[in-house]
Amino acid sequence: MSALADAAGTLRRVCDIVDGRIADDEPPTWCASRGWVDFLVSLTDEQLARCETVGLADVAVSLAGAPASLVELCHEIAAATRLPSLISAAGSRALSPEALRGVPQRKRLQLEAFLAACAPMAARCERVVDVGAGRGHLTRLAASLLDKSALGLEREAARVGTARELARRSGPTRATFRAFDAFREPLELEATDLVLGLHACGEVADVLLVAAARARAGVAFVSCCLQKIRGAVRTPLSCAGGPLVLRREALGLTNLVPREHGVERSTSDTMRAREARFALRLLLERRGRSCAPGEEMRGVNRRRARAGLAELAGRALAARGLAEASMDEIAACEVDARRRFATVRRLSLPRSLIGRLLEVAIALDRACYLEEQGYRVRVGTLFDGGVSPRNIAILAALGDAPMVRETSDS
Repeated sequence: MSALADAAGTLRRVCDIVDGRIADDEPPTWCASRGWVDFLVSLTDEQLARCETVGLADVAVSLAGAPASLVELCHEIAAATRLPSLISAAGSRALSPEALRGVPQRKRLQLEAFLAACAPMAARCERVVDVGAGRGHLTRLAASLLDKSALGLEREAARVGTARELARRSGPTRATFRAFDAFREPLELEATDLVLGLHACGEVADVLLVAAARARAGVAFVSCCLQKIRGAVRTPLSCAGGPLVLRREALGLTNLVPREHGVERSTSDTMRAREARFALRLLLERRGRSCAPGEEMRGVNRRRARAGLAELAGRALAARGLAEASMDEIAACEVDARRRFATVRRLSLPRSLIGRLLEVAIALDRACYLEEQGYRVRVGTLFDGGVSPRNIAILAALGDAPMVRETSDS
């Protein structure tokens, strides 16, 4: 609980940064008042790229002219987000090509680490329940490697069908799948269950934890997409987490953890897509349709930003019933966006710095909730950030059930 108090205390001191979203290239009040503007906007392209891929917390101390208050904040956040590594003593087992059919390499590494961590806890359970099963890779492998009956619950009916087909192709299995909406149906569990969630999205992870605690079941999960909640704010689960009432937009900062490899797209690709979205906002402003950050993508799949402004503008303007943009309009907005977004990126670095702190704070809130329910809990990183930046695991069991051990800090 002391770790949660430390994280919450740091967040209280930077709440104005959390709430002060960077909408344009005008320095926000929180940045100007702290005297950080000149330093940030003077960063070279090389320094900026390093801050975005390695992290401001690790880079700022080596940059000439870095304000003392910013360096101090970097040290404080680095300390508050330092987590132990979770390593299973259960070893690993080779997976057959049939079992791994359709599983991307990066996902295989996540599954291997997650299942190894689950193995000690599974020894005393009778059934594994995978919430948010997707295409069923984890459910199938859990049934095989842990030698348990495994139930995969997934909201999308099409994915349930795919999971069943993949299970059929892999041969005899104790895995079954069912369509299930965690927000519409009660999650009915038994004390002899082990509840799994590998990258359980947003509010689903909270539903999973509360249902597991009510049933007194074991829990092992890694969360992601913390901003995917139904309400405008996330309220804490634990009594200790009382101050951690966080808005949905603030939770989106957890997606800004620095990274370059091991994800769907590199940081440079991500920034090009964000620049295209910024350019789209400029185009809409010129058409008299000013909008808040994020609103420019209304009616358009966010992945379309990867294709650049021309395609993005065509879809966004059509969705609003506006005339198609000319090539001159596109070119002018691209030039303006390139210049102004360079400043936005630099001013955004302190907010990106806070993303991991928010992610750790929520993990600690969930862990404290389980401790308040009588669980023994382990919180730590389960695999390298290059495998996935969403790597914070929570493992919880009652009584003297075996669990993984902790090693050196990550």
